[in-house]
Amino acid sequence: MVRATSHTAACDTSGHARPVRGVLRRSGGPPVHDRADLSRSQVQAMLDDLRRTLRAEYGTDDERMLEARWRRARRIVVPVRFHVLTDGRHGRLSKAKAKRQIATLNAAYGGKWGGADTGLRFRLASYRVTVQPAWFLRPHVYERAIKKRLRKGGPGTLNLFTAAVGVDVLGFSTFPQWYRQDPRNDGVVVDYRSVTGGTYRHFDRGFTIVHEVGHWLGLFHTFENGCQTPGDGVADTPYESTPAEACPRHKDTCPQRGADPVRNFMNYGWDDCMREFTAGQGRRLRAAWAAYREPRRAKSARGKA
Repeated sequence: MVRATSHTAACDTSGHARPVRGVLRRSGGPPVHDRADLSRSQVQAMLDDLRRTLRAEYGTDDERMLEARWRRARRIVVPVRFHVLTDGRHGRLSKAKAKRQIATLNAAYGGKWGGADTGLRFRLASYRVTVQPAWFLRPHVYERAIKKRLRKGGPGTLNLFTAAVGVDVLGFSTFPQWYRQDPRNDGVVVDYRSVTGGTYRHFDRGFTIVHEVGHWLGLFHTFENGCQTPGDGVADTPYESTPAEACPRHKDTCPQRGADPVRNFMNYGWDDCMREFTAGQGRRLRAAWAAYREPRRAKSARGKA
């Protein structure tokens, strides 16, 4: 699958350029999952911030050591506020479909299809339908207005919005490192046709939301930075110079050890072919959760360590 190579940016209210986190497609082709449009320096800065935050809270940034210290026998349960935007005729997803998407999240993050169990689970905390044609048709333009009106909860609450994101994009997400500076803009926005049981061929199993929630929880693309350090910053996802296209059986694009992780949820590719997170990605998710999305537990855990 060929991705657009040009970088697009939008300006926030402070006047600083920020990446447009969306899904791009080849002209005339089907939609694809997403491109978190970050530079190598941005990725490195975000990884450095995570390490600094973990060291400040726990005295170490070694994720394996932190796992042993936390003794996380119980799972992290993420409350989801499911916001359905509609113009009155289109996009009105039922509560049953929202529950089905939550089940998909739990299966993906629980390793049901062969990957690692990340230790994260999701529960539907609320479901709301909002009839607002302009918001529904142009969620990129009205992102701040939408979230200002509808978003609820703190850093550990996933606000998920469905709308007609468009034929060029399927979704966009914020990262946990951004919450402190811009909490009102936190959340995930996806095209309603890409949910579990949607109408987009090859993108109808709900894995766009799985992918975008991965960003919201702190993961980058597996092909981030190509074959260059730091890659995606996770040790057990091999370097990858180009994203997966459609449904490849095998792909190896970097000289470092390991074939490209073409089945990983944080790659590009059809929903038909995605199936896993790695153990390292699970540790990264839990570390980022403790650092950014559950600060009270992080401080409590530090005191008991």
